[in-house]
Amino acid sequence: MVAWAMQPETRALPRINLALQGGGSHGAFTWGVLDRLLEDGRLAFEGLSGASAGAINAVVLAHGWHEGGREGARAALARFWESVGQVSGVFGSMPLGPWAQWLTRTLSPYQFNPANLNPLRTLLEQQIDFERLRRNGPLRLFVSATNVRTNHVRIFHGREIGIDVVMASACLPTVFQAVEIDGEAYWDGGYLADPPLFPFFYECESRDLLVVMVNPLVREATPSAPIDILDRINEISFNASLIAEMRAIAFVHKLLDEGWLKREFQSKLRNVLVHLVRADGADGSLAGLGSDSKFHTATPFLLDLRERGRLAADAWLSKSLRHVGHRSSIDVRRTFLEGRS
Repeated sequence: MVAWAMQPETRALPRINLALQGGGSHGAFTWGVLDRLLEDGRLAFEGLSGASAGAINAVVLAHGWHEGGREGARAALARFWESVGQVSGVFGSMPLGPWAQWLTRTLSPYQFNPANLNPLRTLLEQQIDFERLRRNGPLRLFVSATNVRTNHVRIFHGREIGIDVVMASACLPTVFQAVEIDGEAYWDGGYLADPPLFPFFYECESRDLLVVMVNPLVREATPSAPIDILDRINEISFNASLIAEMRAIAFVHKLLDEGWLKREFQSKLRNVLVHLVRADGADGSLAGLGSDSKFHTATPFLLDLRERGRLAADAWLSKSLRHVGHRSSIDVRRTFLEGRS
């Protein structure tokens, strides 16, 4: 049994876990989704997980919640993303033009950035009280990072999460130097858990899972230009772990739905109810944006992404909120394993 303090306002509301995918500045789409969900107020959050920009959104939301509940979380998210729009290079700036592309293919970040300067670290240190974040609270945090040496994912839990953990989760190895934690080097968590789902199954009571997905699942056109090919390779790579975890969820659904398990064993498997907000969906679609735009941090661009996220969340609330606590609002097998919407 999982036990922790819960704020009174959330007791009567249906609870969900939020899994937030990474994606550089496209994380501003997730900002919009979270802002709309917080504003709506009909859901309580139990666990938050994320990789890269998803981890940043999760940490900023949790920090704001500590400060002032829902409105505190909304304010913290707005404050962070507005700051991103005022600082260059927060998510790297390498893909912006042929010269920068050549640079990343020729030199490592240990060569073109030997001082390991990273404005994201400064922003987070200024805005997040990590000491308070590590104390027990109503939200459970899970952040993924990739162990460079072992090729294994590490999930950092609430009391372990500090500035280095968030920086590790957002460490693109072609742009930033690896982050060392406890003597191990880490890269972006998106390579192996984008976002991590399995911690919810073991450490949270709610079986409703809402995934905010930034990277497109489907691209109708086959890329032919070099940059488009690399974009699609990156999308496929960062979606691979999510598809694998969804495959496991679909298998459990099959076992339970078709009665393959004896009754005494059924309670040992978590029947997860899956919900999804997609950035490549019909509402608030980012499908027309290439991977290079994940490094763009101009304020008008970030605010546009936020509004698209709010629209997508609003559509989800209208169509799927009623399913929370009762059934999945997507067909997991059709969406993730068969490649159909």
